[in-house]
Amino acid sequence: VQLQASGGGSVQAGGSLRLSCAASGFTWDIYGIGWFRQAPGKEREFVAAIRWSRASTIYSDSVKGRFAISKDSAENMVYLQMNSLKPEDTAVYYCAKANSLSAVEREYNNWGQGTLVTVSS
Repeated sequence: VQLQASGGGSVQAGGSLRLSCAASGFTWDIYGIGWFRQAPGKEREFVAAIRWSRASTIYSDSVKGRFAISKDSAENMVYLQMNSLKPEDTAVYYCAKANSLSAVEREYNNWGQGTLVTVSS
């Protein structure tokens, strides 16, 4: 499975962006897709994940209530709708294939190329 993230950009605090993750290849064996982010000088951290077959979701506490993850199985797409953005949301955002619905990075592989989100105050 190959994953490609897109949709990043620059936005002012309080604004919104929608990121997309396109999956290609052997998508039949995808358990789930997760989003992670890495801010400059910081470790990569979990953001949200969705189970492919049942659309169960999990979120980090820092984005719960502001971000929403969704999927379009027919199009092999996963989306991350980001609302009420804050400067601390500035990071490179990555999508990856999940082996379980987890916030633990080692449960993920097939990392896509990241997309940069910049939130200005």
